[in-house]
Amino acid sequence: MEGDTHENVVPGSDEEVDAPDVRGYDFRDGFDLSAMLNAYATTGFQATHLAEAVDICERMRDDDATVYLTFTSNIVSSGLREAVAYLVREGHVDVVITTSGSVAEDVIKTEKPFKMGDWDADEAELRDRGINRLGNIYVPSDRYVWLEEYLYDFFDDFFADERVRTPSEFCAELGERLDDPDSVLKQSADNDVPVYCPALTDAEVGNFLYYYRQRDDAHDGVGIEILDDYEALIDDGLLADTTGLIAVGGGVPKHHAIMTNLFRGGADYAVYVSTGMEGDGSLSGAPPDEAVSWGKIRSEDETNYTQVQAEATLVLPLLIAGAFAEDS
Repeated sequence: MEGDTHENVVPGSDEEVDAPDVRGYDFRDGFDLSAMLNAYATTGFQATHLAEAVDICERMRDDDATVYLTFTSNIVSSGLREAVAYLVREGHVDVVITTSGSVAEDVIKTEKPFKMGDWDADEAELRDRGINRLGNIYVPSDRYVWLEEYLYDFFDDFFADERVRTPSEFCAELGERLDDPDSVLKQSADNDVPVYCPALTDAEVGNFLYYYRQRDDAHDGVGIEILDDYEALIDDGLLADTTGLIAVGGGVPKHHAIMTNLFRGGADYAVYVSTGMEGDGSLSGAPPDEAVSWGKIRSEDETNYTQVQAEATLVLPLLIAGAFAEDS
């Protein structure tokens, strides 16, 4: 009986696998962040994907790629706002594509901070107190009261000479008015990095644009035109010798980057940081190899894309430390 079952339980093989040994970082000799990130390559699981992401971002830089950074509004809600502003300020990204919530919250944070809260909260009590919850981050409603008045003043100037403007013009002129050095919009305006926001109306900016146009007949006809921005993204991508994508989260920003790169035959490099699941078929959870099937990312002999399946506040600072910050 033992002879019949043993081969099933302990299958024997003399084959040697031609691959590095699995080995993690050794803390016995003290701590070195760069060495730890290098050790991620042989740690396994998502650590190895992060090591791939660092390598791909370094190759983007070596190839002087036009780098697209895409992210959703929760990135600006969190303390990653400062990390994104750093990337723009230091010249590590050339194009930003984001959501309307990012724009609104970046402006709010120039004047009024968000506060740490709790995941496990009494939501009805928070509502009575005028506090909005984003995970374990609290945003008091007075922030949006302030934003509404701030934007009404801005709209008067923004639409004074032209009644129909683009989202990228909106972001650029808004950034020029801000003083906070940690503002993504300010750093983008100061460093001539275009900020594209295809769904500009999908947050408080849209709400306040609606009310602005309703409050005075003189505001009839003001509006936001998106096709000019889409055309600019396509044309600039066609002119780029090499492009690289860093997509933090999914949704419209991620797809706008890969879709406009389709026109040039796909992006040369791509790094995704995402918690989205592939199984529901959504774009947010789609891995980069799916984009290869559409021609939105190129497939090369050497690994040119990867996905880190992890939450961005844990991963993005490590990616920046490994690929961008050491020699800035």
